[in-house]
This record gives sequence, C-alpha cells and structure tokens, in this order.
Amino acid sequence: MKALIFAAGLGERMRPLTNHTPKPLLVAGGKPLIAWHLEKLAAIGVRDVVINTSWLAEQFPATLGDGERWGLRLLYSYEGPSPLETGGGMWHALPLLGDEPFLLVNGDIWTDYDFAHLPREPAGLAHLVMVDRPEHATHGDFALDAEGHVRADGATRLTYAGLGVYRPQLLDGWKDIAGDIDTSDGKPRFRLAPILKAHMPFNRISGAYHGGRWTDVGTPERLAGLDAELASGIA
Repeated sequence: MKALIFAAGLGERMRPLTNHTPKPLLVAGGKPLIAWHLEKLAAIGVRDVVINTSWLAEQFPATLGDGERWGLRLLYSYEGPSPLETGGGMWHALPLLGDEPFLLVNGDIWTDYDFAHLPREPAGLAHLVMVDRPEHATHGDFALDAEGHVRADGATRLTYAGLGVYRPQLLDGWKDIAGDIDTSDGKPRFRLAPILKAHMPFNRISGAYHGGRWTDVGTPERLAGLDAELASGIA
C-alpha cells in the first residue's frame, strides 16, 4: 500500500510561524508534524509515500530527504505556486499513487490512532476515520450511521479526522460532480468533500469512529498546546 500526505496548504491561520516554514514541518514533541506520520506509515509496512507540496515546497525534500531514514521512499507531487485543494491535490498525485487503494493523511494533524486499524481495501470507494467535533469546529463534517456508512448529515455529526483509505476510482467522473472549477497553471483546483458526498447515498463511503487523541494543528496556540502535551507525556 502507498500513502499520500496532504502538505500543500498555505497555513494562513498558523502565521507568522508559516511565513518561513510549511505547516507540516513545524515541530511538536521534538520532531516535525509530518515525521509522526512517516514513522507510523513505516511501522505498518508502507514503503512509498507521496507528499503533495506547494507553499515553500523546496523545504520538504531539504528536511525529509528521500525517506531513507524511515525506510520509506518519498515522492513529491508539486502542485505549483497555488495549492489545488484536496480534490485537485489528490487528482494531481494519482499518477504517482497507481491503481490500488492508498492511505491518506493530512500533514497538519496529530493523532494517537493506530494506522494498522485502517483497512487495506475499503468496502466501497473510501473509508474515513471520524472524531468528535473539536471546540473550534462545532458544526461537524459528516455523520456515521449504525452500519458504518458515512452520511452527509445525521443526528450526530462528527469531524473527519483527515485520515482514511481511498480508491483512485473515487475521482472517476469528478468533473460531473465538481461542476465549475478553478484552475492553477492549467491544473484543476477542487475540493474532495463534494465528491465524497455524491457517493454517500449509495453506501460507497464507510467510516469508523476514533475516540482517542486527535488535533487539527491549525493555529499557533494549538501547536503550542500539542507540543506541551507531547513534552509532558499526556498525548
């Protein structure tokens, strides 16, 4: 299994820390955020990891190299000076990912979730890890029904953890779903959420709830909090 790490964002809410450092390369617990993921991926036998980049892209290979220190092979999917959003970023990385299901993780999260619990192949087109809504995002993203299917809405809304397993076929026919799209240097820029929602009524998106530690490291305050927890051994 290969993996894709989303790392192309501008990190605007994290400024001024991201003025000179991409958000996934910011340090928490003595190592870059993205390094926590690389260690977990190596531990479950992943060998090829694609990292999509845009903002300060040159810093990723300069900091991480080719992945040899983790026993990984790192490949970089450069999107250009403007990030392509989640859907466009995945579409742009597909030639490096191949035709088999791949693990996807956002480069700016931290979690104690064991990646080994993820299915090697989702029952449908994608399998998402869901968590409780954090205080800063009370609306939630999706709901999880009793059969383990992810729904666009429901009585109890949860937050998508930025972690899951996807089939490349999820993006088949994406133009018909995404509608009018922007482009950057001739490459499409579109969000992944509408694609996922279009498949939810047909039970093609499964999910699982994680009640352990998870944080979206989106602000300097949350980064400092995570760093303190890791240093103290709480996380």
